[in-house]
Order: sequence, then structure tokens, then C-alpha cells
Amino acid sequence: MTTTLPSGACNAHCHVFGPGARFPYAADATFVPAEDAPKEALYALNDRLGLERCVVVQSACHGFDNRAAEDAVAARPSTYRAIALLPTDVDDAELKRLDAAGFRGVRFNFMGHLGRHTPIEDVLSLAARFAPLGWHLQIHGDPALLTDLAPALRRSPTPVVIDHIGRIDASQGIDQPDFQALLRLMSDERFWVKVSGMDRITRLGPPYADAQPFARMLVAEFGDRVVWGNDWPHPNHAGPLPDEQQLVDLIAEVAPTQAARQALLVRNPQQLYRFEDRT
Repeated sequence: MTTTLPSGACNAHCHVFGPGARFPYAADATFVPAEDAPKEALYALNDRLGLERCVVVQSACHGFDNRAAEDAVAARPSTYRAIALLPTDVDDAELKRLDAAGFRGVRFNFMGHLGRHTPIEDVLSLAARFAPLGWHLQIHGDPALLTDLAPALRRSPTPVVIDHIGRIDASQGIDQPDFQALLRLMSDERFWVKVSGMDRITRLGPPYADAQPFARMLVAEFGDRVVWGNDWPHPNHAGPLPDEQQLVDLIAEVAPTQAARQALLVRNPQQLYRFEDRT
């Protein structure tokens, strides 16, 4: 059964790749996609699925050159926003320029396959500089970081968004230390989590029965600090690529009430990404 999404539903995590002829991939990119995934394909997918709003997360394949993500937002300035990848010594003028262009935070990758990690103290120093813009930190990493970096992340001067249910291993169950570490972080009201990536944490495959309980618990316990995204076009995906409509339909399994879906898809993204404040 196809899930009917609320008006203003947001895909809060996806990417654009290229087109390479216009937005070249970074020379030192940790991965280069096999094919482009341009903004037109993203628009068409979101429109077909009923996702009226969107957050484009800068991809590591483009490095610190955020032009592809910026271009995707520019054509739909009221309903699209972006998250940047930036060096920690970026100047304040560039932060302000990106804010005006619709960027709302900076992502830092702590996954082994995405290259060298930025020192966490440098991350926090940058966060202090973009805090006046109302931006947030977005953290993507190995589950161990939820324990290893937790003391530092709790000192963040901005909200912190944890990607993809913390990239835990769904086969290890709700009581596993990694998920318990995520729950402890979420007890701090400055932390948010993306209940995206069930297809990444599953060990059973679709419809991700082993992963659903984690997302369902996060929505139930922290309903005002969860957002959802489909992670299109699923970079560095280890298993078969998910069916996009199935991902949308599974929203009803993890957010079973209309009120929960309204918060997950509309109210929370509005607060975090500030839609409709640009013309």
C-alpha cells in the first residue's frame, strides 16, 4: 500500500553528483560515482514520491566544492536546503554567503572509507563560528564514535544531527552498546537523529525488519528531534539499492500515527532547516 505523505513532507537526506562536465569531481575524492546523479533526477524522484521539501547533503565526491549542492537549491529556493562540507578554516564571509544560498549546517564524516578525519576540537571551533547563523553540526560515522566522541560532541555550541541511526548493526539488537550510546546522546535535547539508512544498518535486507525497531524507538521517544531521508542515490551502498517507494512506505511502520509523521516529515525539518525564509 502506498503511503500518503503530509503536505510539505521533507526528504532530509539525499545527494547530487555532478553532472561531472559542469561540476567536476574532486581530484582527491575518496570515491567517484559510476554515473552522475544530477538535480533534475532528484527533483523528478522527490516529485514522484510526494516529497515537497528536500535537504541536499554535500557529497564527498565533490569535496569542499559545494557548487553542485548550491545549484540544486538555487532552482528551488523556497523548498530546498543544503548541508555543506567545509574545511575548518573556512572564512566567515563564505559561511554567510552559503547561509544566504540556503545552507543550514556542515557535515563531518568519521567513516573509514571517507578518508582522513577532522580533529574534533577543530570541528567544535568551526561550530562556534557558525552558531550565530543558526546552523548545526551533522555527524556521520562508525558506531564507535557515539561512545568515543560523545564527551566532545556534548560540548558542541550548536545542535548535533547524527546520521543514519548512528550506523549501528541492526543484527545486534536494541540492547547493543552502540545503540545505547546513541540513546544516551539523544537524552541531551541538543541532539537530533536521522532515521534514514535502515537499508544500511540491516543485515536481512528489505523490508529491513531488523532495522525498523531502532527507527521506531527513536521516533517514539524523541519525536521532536527526528528527521527522515531516503539517502538517494545511495553512495557507497554495500547491498542491493533500495526501492524508493518502499522506503517511503516504510515511514508508516516507524512513525505509525499521523502526528508522528507530521513531526518527522514536516514540523521537525521546518525547525532544523528553516524553509520558506528565502524568496
